[in-house]
Amino acid sequence: MRRKAESYIRENQMIAKGDRVIAAVSGGADSVCMLHVLVSLKEILEFDIFVVHVHHGLRGPEADRDGEYVRELSAIWEVPCLVVQTDAAAYAKEHGMGVEEAGRELRYRIFAREAERTGAARIAVAHHQEDQAETILHNLFRGSALKGLGGMEPVRGKIIRPLLWADRREILEYLEQRGISYCTDSTNASMEYTRNKLRSLVIPMICKEINPGAVGHIAEAGKRLLEAERYFDQESERLWQENRLQGSSGRRRGIPADALAGFPDILKGYVVMKMMGELTGSRKDLASVHVAAVLDLAGGKTGRSVNLPWGLTARREYDAVWIEQGEPEEEEGALEEKRAWEDLFSCPLFTVKCFPAEIIKEKYRKIPENKYTKWFDYDKIKGTVSVRTRRPGDYFLLKDGKRKTIKAFMIDEKIPRRERDRILLVTEGQHVLWIVGRRISEFYKVTDATKQILQVSTVGGEEHGR
Repeated sequence: MRRKAESYIRENQMIAKGDRVIAAVSGGADSVCMLHVLVSLKEILEFDIFVVHVHHGLRGPEADRDGEYVRELSAIWEVPCLVVQTDAAAYAKEHGMGVEEAGRELRYRIFAREAERTGAARIAVAHHQEDQAETILHNLFRGSALKGLGGMEPVRGKIIRPLLWADRREILEYLEQRGISYCTDSTNASMEYTRNKLRSLVIPMICKEINPGAVGHIAEAGKRLLEAERYFDQESERLWQENRLQGSSGRRRGIPADALAGFPDILKGYVVMKMMGELTGSRKDLASVHVAAVLDLAGGKTGRSVNLPWGLTARREYDAVWIEQGEPEEEEGALEEKRAWEDLFSCPLFTVKCFPAEIIKEKYRKIPENKYTKWFDYDKIKGTVSVRTRRPGDYFLLKDGKRKTIKAFMIDEKIPRRERDRILLVTEGQHVLWIVGRRISEFYKVTDATKQILQVSTVGGEEHGR
């Protein structure tokens, strides 16, 4: 047992020289075995141990007995020990979850807290092969992605599982041979919990009726699935980095729709999950149904959107799929009430000059083609000229004299919705003289009859993102 455990710890780089390791000890056979093995290895691997036992406030005197036993055992083996009492039932009620789930959440929260307090690099928990098989089957039956079917990892963050390779029989034999006693949790026999049904009914039946070595085979399959999961994760990361769109930062991630649709089917979901995970920092509550909803956008029409967990919204914008965090974009023009607009002649982004047409035409010979400097027929301007962002009803005139709304123009030009409220307009009322950086209204164009020319230039132009 010690030899195999040492090999497994070294193979998975679980403990480094000088580490402090918190041993999560319930008092049951598995955790007592783990603690004894770690104590026997601490001089060889040069680390120290700190025991933490969590009393969940359940099972009455039985739980008190377990806590006292862990204290005594730690004292015998000369290991520091802390017993922490919680109220799992109250926590479960407060957070709307089952008592079993509440207990697990509280345990790991306490372990993390004590690791921080004591400077521990690792938290050792006593899961073994049967636990692994139970986890894999549980995830399979309730529906899980490949990662869930891989079961528990030997190392995940600070959590290590030094006995994940061992089966229950080996653990019990080890304790019996050394005369080490342990506590039994009476709730393990209860069929109220799904995992207990798997542990007490399903797995024993499989081993008896199908294959005595089923547990080992399930655990081995999980190991292979974890290897596949790591490979797909690496490949999807490569595809994401190679295809991510500019602007994929902050609270927004985007990818070309045709690129996403062209990825191998098994990798599409991984890429989408990466996009969502980068925004949320966690994949909790993100499921295959959400991935499918995003993938559906890749083959859909522009303008479609879906709401996702964590306040995420995915939408199709022309040739791309974007996922953003925060409130969905407000309706056309709704942001305008929040935006200050400035008089053209005092706006720091612009310089304005007025010339007699005869002088300027003779000097320049032709109308400037620079998209950030434009000429306008000054005499056609009757009202106040302003620079602002779009409003409902804004329009400009085409060559045939027909009106075209700014909304229609931006749709035709495939300008993403998020960018539309950033584009500046030079306007006279609702008539737009110039969609800055793009085009001007035919009505205000300079002609042979123009007597005065208004020249407007943007300062900085493209350098200012305008």
